[in-house]
Amino acid sequence: MNPEHKSEKTAEDYLEAMLMLKHEKGYIRSIDVAQRLGVTKPSVTYTTKRLKEKGYIIMDKDNYIIITESGMEIAEKILHRHETLTNFFISIGVSEEIAKKDACKIEHDISHETFVALCDYFAKYK
Repeated sequence: MNPEHKSEKTAEDYLEAMLMLKHEKGYIRSIDVAQRLGVTKPSVTYTTKRLKEKGYIIMDKDNYIIITESGMEIAEKILHRHETLTNFFISIGVSEEIAKKDACKIEHDISHETFVALCDYFAKYK
């Protein structure tokens, strides 16, 4: 995997985790991101700095993370892909645990064309 793709995948993983935390808790803290992703606090500090530089997040005065509009576009896209792929895999007999893990691996690499075709297929035979 080239470094640029790895960096993009990391950003997508962090933004997705942040959006999930926002839905669950109503707020996003760095420590919660670290726990969700199973990474260290310094790793979160490093990556949130990069996400701020790209304009995907901002920090409020209390150090809570706020996802910007551009960050939200990415987070919602990845979360939608994750949920759709997970549901598809479960529907074809994959256990929920494995379906979630596999969806996480695929959500970053699947082309838009293939994802749309999969969604159409899933809707047709659901």
